[in-house]
Amino acid sequence: MGWKVAVVGATGQVGREMLSILAERQFPATEVVALASAKSIGTEVSFGDHTLKVKALEDFDFRGTDIALFSAGGAVAAAWAPKAAATGAVVVDNSSHFRMDPDVPLVVPEVNAGALGLYAKRRIIANPNCSTAQMVVALKPLHDFARIKRVVVSTYQSVSGAGNKGMDELFNQTKALFVSEQVPARKFTKQIAFNVIPHIDVFLDDGYTKEEWKMTAETRKILDPDIAVTATCVRVPVFVGHSESLNIEFEQPITAAQASAILREAPGCMVVDRHEDGGYMTPVECVGDYATFISRIRRDPTVEGGRGLALWVVSDNLRKGAALNAVQIAELLIARHLKKAA
Repeated sequence: MGWKVAVVGATGQVGREMLSILAERQFPATEVVALASAKSIGTEVSFGDHTLKVKALEDFDFRGTDIALFSAGGAVAAAWAPKAAATGAVVVDNSSHFRMDPDVPLVVPEVNAGALGLYAKRRIIANPNCSTAQMVVALKPLHDFARIKRVVVSTYQSVSGAGNKGMDELFNQTKALFVSEQVPARKFTKQIAFNVIPHIDVFLDDGYTKEEWKMTAETRKILDPDIAVTATCVRVPVFVGHSESLNIEFEQPITAAQASAILREAPGCMVVDRHEDGGYMTPVECVGDYATFISRIRRDPTVEGGRGLALWVVSDNLRKGAALNAVQIAELLIARHLKKAA
């Protein structure tokens, strides 16, 4: 027997990507329901070769739904995820609302699949921040080998991380600047076209942004609470695909060759690292792919004892950073935890 799946936020970028990935991976669903706000009733969204008509979340009865994939923001998740869970559905939420709840597992399947068993406490599982997800996929196999002490990360995050309005702003500003017109910044705090903005989410009292705090707190919850992380998160004029520059300090020595060999065998990782022009991955090339790509693997000579590495990590933020990770969680749920009545 198959499973009934609801996708909440089905008209958004990540919601549409969830539907696409469910179809691509032939998720064993007998029914898939597309949900969004009442203003989207009747909107058509693609699900493989099929078209689904969007239903209103406000009117939907989750009884009989096995898995609900949420990608509709923190306020919607706070209001509706517990209601869906109370009917017996398991919620996989892409917002930040539940990530640091001690009773909600925060899961990246390649990294901490064992945490999934904790879902039963609230029947809610949290998806991490997109920049955290790709980073911990790359860090996990290296941590297992040499134990990571500290990570310094600078991100280069695409405008799709800010939703449709972010992508529209980059497109409209770029087009306007070519004809010497001005388009004011609305979604972002400064012009994003032909610019970079070292500011994602709100500022906190210590001078870091909430996006930077998320990378620190989520990495510790997913991977190891003893890892020190400091992040600088930057929005760049790229439509899709997040990039990250990592400097890693380990407890034990590790060479670039060892790291490359480890990462080539690690789940979810793809090493593209030739020391030549173009021998590395960029965000344009990762779009539509499932993998987390690692390039520019090299020794960090500022860390003594051969205990430092520098890496370049690239991934499709709408896929591994959001929709793919949620679908992988759903796949693990039905493989390891959920039982379907005969």
